[in-house]
Amino acid sequence: MASIETAAPAADAPPVAATQPPPAPAAGTAWTRKDLLDTDVLSAAEIALVLETAEAMAEVRERPVGRVAALRGTTVVTLFYEHSTRTRASFELAAKALGADVVNLAASASSVEKGESLVDTVRTLEAIGADVLALRHPASGAAALAARHTAASVVNGGDGAHAHPTQALLDLYTMRRHLGDLAGRKVAIVGDVLHSRVARSNLWALRAAGAHVALCGPATLLPRTFAAPRALAEDTGAGACEVTSDLAGALADADAVMALRIQRERQGQGPAPSLRDYVRQYQITEERLARARPHAIVMHPGPMNEGVEIAPEVAHGPRSVVEEQVAGGVAVRMAALYLLATARRR
Repeated sequence: MASIETAAPAADAPPVAATQPPPAPAAGTAWTRKDLLDTDVLSAAEIALVLETAEAMAEVRERPVGRVAALRGTTVVTLFYEHSTRTRASFELAAKALGADVVNLAASASSVEKGESLVDTVRTLEAIGADVLALRHPASGAAALAARHTAASVVNGGDGAHAHPTQALLDLYTMRRHLGDLAGRKVAIVGDVLHSRVARSNLWALRAAGAHVALCGPATLLPRTFAAPRALAEDTGAGACEVTSDLAGALADADAVMALRIQRERQGQGPAPSLRDYVRQYQITEERLARARPHAIVMHPGPMNEGVEIAPEVAHGPRSVVEEQVAGGVAVRMAALYLLATARRR
């Protein structure tokens, strides 16, 4: 396989603190899953374990060195078939902070360009020693397909319009830091919900945490229905979900507001509102945000199109935690890699 870039530590990089392991999280649940493909299969206890482990990893990041050797001897490969800034960089930083060996592979610079299939690629990466594979792919279900054909652990870094579990977990991590227990909290997710893998993974994770989720957008950008996983449907403590085109109602008394970008690249030739109409009716402005609770936070999974789904003064205003989401993504992905890799050793 051609053009695999191995990310070696810089010559002046601080040494890995082998004698300072990450603090043990308080959650009593043990991680037993081989892969992290979506949030719809995670129990509330498993989500809590990831978030508490992320808190421990954030403490590691705050140390003078900011690194541990918890995953020394583990090889983490990032395999991205789509362009990415935040997700790919945070996976790389997370793996390095845990002392893992990191290999970065872009599909455009690999044997994929010669026709190699996803299955053959992941088998090749396993053969050369990959332990954990962080995968982003434009096709829904690609991460699950990869996981079935490799003994390596697969972390879904986004597959089509289907799922983005680590984004949802870092969103919950950010919300919990500001709002505490999410049970009974209202979270409004506004924008192109139909094509958003972030919205889907957030929906399952937030409902498992007991939050009330309001999915809002133009009718053409909303799903007709979301079929809840059986475990979530049978969980009497799961939060409710409403799907609405009424922005005022969705924002009313919200504790958190998440704006989503319009995903033109996934909409095909289907009907979609013009950007002018969308801005006029659904842009998150300071005036509209006033309907939310005074303590409400504003979120965005990125990349942001300021002036379209969110007004610049809101994106960079006092309620915005967008940069905090990005920073928290490293701790959450450290937690995911740590839990998956240590489960493999048991």
